[in-house]
Amino acid sequence: MIAAVATAVATKDLRMELRSRYAAGSVLPFAVTMLLAFGFALGPDRPLLAQTAAGMLWLSATFAAVDLFHRSYRTETEAGALDGLRLAPGPAGAVYLGKAAAVAAQLLCLVVATGVVVGVLFGLPLGAAPVLLLLTAALGVVGLSAIGSLFGLVSVLGRRQAALPVLVLPLVTPVLIGAIRATDAAVSGRTAEVGGWLGVLAAFDAAFLATGFLVYVHLLED
Repeated sequence: MIAAVATAVATKDLRMELRSRYAAGSVLPFAVTMLLAFGFALGPDRPLLAQTAAGMLWLSATFAAVDLFHRSYRTETEAGALDGLRLAPGPAGAVYLGKAAAVAAQLLCLVVATGVVVGVLFGLPLGAAPVLLLLTAALGVVGLSAIGSLFGLVSVLGRRQAALPVLVLPLVTPVLIGAIRATDAAVSGRTAEVGGWLGVLAAFDAAFLATGFLVYVHLLED
């Protein structure tokens, strides 16, 4: 039951995104603009750009993803379809998992596309350890989506979109640190360090997802 509801919610959200192409038309350009701003702020020092590329990648993707978190619920609140989520069969946590999965799929595409831009502009060697980089991207995206999908609901229920970054960014700091350090270690050839950071990411992912699954029903009913 949980898997069926989560799959149905995720499929519905992804179909809506494919029709609107909001992430590709608005979120990705915003992330690229942030990367360019970071690059100009740091100057033409190529070694410095390469050293900070991992941080710029994850920071730009995270700031751009905040709007994705809000948008995942905004359409339903505007159309009056939020009651449909409350009436979904099975536990409300299944709806949360579906929402998080849909956001994670979009965010993973955003991180990959942003990573390519960082590789071209700042010389980030993406081919150094591609499997580790993809695993880092996947675990980092899951952690961001777990928190973002939870507080995205809070932002639309309270009609306070401006407060969403204030709520999300402090909580995702451990995920950001783990993702940045794992990415930097992978592209720098320090592959022995990546496993420890991936373990940190997996632990936070599990904790965030479990928390969201348990508290989502209370948020949805308020």
